[in-house]
Amino acid sequence: MESSSSSFPDLNLSINLKSYIINLMMNERDYYLGFSLVNGIGPKRFNSLLKQFKTARKAWGASESELKISGIGPSFVKKLIEFRSKFDFDTYSKLLKQKEVGFIAHCDKHYPQLLKELDDAPIVLFTRGDFDSVNFEKTIGVVGTRKITNYGETITKMFATDLAMNGFTIVSGLALGVDAVAGWSAIHSNSKTIAVLGNGVDLCFPSVNKPLYDKIVAGGGVIISEFPLGETPTKGAFPSRNRIIAGLSLGVLVTEGAVDSGSLITAEEAFRLKKPVFAVPGPVTSSLSVAPLKLIEKGAKLVTSADDILKNFKSQISNIKFPIKNAGKVQNLSKDELKIVQLLENEGLSFDEIVRRLKLNSSEIGSLLSMMEIKGIILSCDGLFQLVS
Repeated sequence: MESSSSSFPDLNLSINLKSYIINLMMNERDYYLGFSLVNGIGPKRFNSLLKQFKTARKAWGASESELKISGIGPSFVKKLIEFRSKFDFDTYSKLLKQKEVGFIAHCDKHYPQLLKELDDAPIVLFTRGDFDSVNFEKTIGVVGTRKITNYGETITKMFATDLAMNGFTIVSGLALGVDAVAGWSAIHSNSKTIAVLGNGVDLCFPSVNKPLYDKIVAGGGVIISEFPLGETPTKGAFPSRNRIIAGLSLGVLVTEGAVDSGSLITAEEAFRLKKPVFAVPGPVTSSLSVAPLKLIEKGAKLVTSADDILKNFKSQISNIKFPIKNAGKVQNLSKDELKIVQLLENEGLSFDEIVRRLKLNSSEIGSLLSMMEIKGIILSCDGLFQLVS
């Protein structure tokens, strides 16, 4: 009995020694990770702790009485104390490795500089993919509706492709519609894309975008999120995600969106950060032209080609070439656009005549013709459409 009871102090000593050794091996960024996982301790409360304790390490080890004067509130003091008593850094690090997930702490030198300008910049960014291969200094956010039209898909491809081929990293949200088209356009241009999620980076939402998710992880760019592993998306997560898209971007392009489009939140954040917002005008008959039109009324720059965006950054970024090679102008024409080109090869035709010959509905033809005018492929003169020579 005596030998059994005497072993307990040795066991406690062993546990304490292990904890002491782990703490010695940990650095400041590890404590940033710990704080990012505490429910309710977001960037603003974390900044209050840093202001009080100077380092995340000291804040993590602070006593209850010390934490109470930090300004984060008694309920969050209780949450923090309870969380850190159960949290094991070593176990979570192994889980990150198992899931092939990295993290970039706000204190790291390679934390994106543009994002640091946010007053509520994420404590850490969880990442999947090749973070170091992505250019975070020449970025453009491309956002819009999930219910994309043929017109919206065409212009999103055109803008995203041309911007990517001119060296821009496309930033979007991996959502259906505009986000997915923008991401694929960057990848097909052999460029990089950044997908910002409203859930943990180990989960792909929506699941239909899993091929794009996998392509980004395999080398097409990087997937990032401020949400912990396993966190599923909630309605409140998307405004948080949208602020990161705006924060990471030099400017934000909205190609198509309804009156209640989430892209308006991203654009509003860009306005707040005094970053340029670009909007593509669409058919006035379409409800998905409302968001761009509202933004133009508010001061967004009306754009009809990627050249319009690039000119805005000419003095800010080197290696921008004018005019750019419009990859969408010839190579990316749809079958119906090619039919229109063939129709107009030898003569100009009226709108009604084009509709009659193609046997498509007039609204679809209207969208195609509008898009082809924006691309500079055709022009309208005296009621006739003709090819640009």
